[in-house]
Amino acid sequence: MKTMENEMNDKQKGELARKVALITGAGSGIGRATALLFAREGAQVAVCDLNRDGAEATVAAIQAAGGQAIVVQANVALAADCERSVRETLAAFGRLDVLFNNAGITRRANVVDTSEADWDAVMAVNVKSIFLMSKYAVPVMAEQGGGSIINAGSGWGLVGGKDAVSYCAAKGAVVNMTRAMAVDHGPQQIRVNSVCPGDTDTAMLRNEAAQLGLAATALVEAGNARPLMRVGQAEEIAQVVLFLASDRASFVTGSAYVVDGGGLAGSA
Repeated sequence: MKTMENEMNDKQKGELARKVALITGAGSGIGRATALLFAREGAQVAVCDLNRDGAEATVAAIQAAGGQAIVVQANVALAADCERSVRETLAAFGRLDVLFNNAGITRRANVVDTSEADWDAVMAVNVKSIFLMSKYAVPVMAEQGGGSIINAGSGWGLVGGKDAVSYCAAKGAVVNMTRAMAVDHGPQQIRVNSVCPGDTDTAMLRNEAAQLGLAATALVEAGNARPLMRVGQAEEIAQVVLFLASDRASFVTGSAYVVDGGGLAGSA
């Protein structure tokens, strides 16, 4: 049992003091913002990304601020890479308390215009990766006595969207897979939740605009139609992920947290 002194020390070090987190897609966007926030809140962070340069930049920023982090370069659609990611995290930090399955891609097209290769790629990165990372993380967390898994869903995992059939299908799968995992692993004290952002000002959103033949800032500007009259910032999504990872969410599992500036609620 923790003493009062230990509890005070943990609070002083942050909400994730003495915890280890593995974050996929942490070389940019929401993943990077979450890695930086987790480190500020006391976590040791395994920064996982296919893009090694991006992962190294995230780690450098964490270390410059006095935090602890390692680079894990991996293709999260491959079982061997996912198993190695968990193994390297354990080798560096000795445990695994939080897994944020954040890696994702999008291909903007309807069902007729979506190629089989694009469909497979979206499913592999957005859905299969969660299955694989969790497959290797859950036994570790169970042996430790619990943990928290947060899966990156989307507002389009709850409603449909135009010219994004593969992405909508993938994120719908993520939301319901999250519920199933919560049911399966609750007895092991592993909480599993999804965070469902709306449009967020990241390179991915600008890439979506390019896929649709729009100006780079077109989807950012379209956020003006939301009740809060803007798109989100990566740091705002990270704050919700932090809550789900922390002990403040100790009785939260199987939930889909919408963080979209009111987009699903309706527009003015």
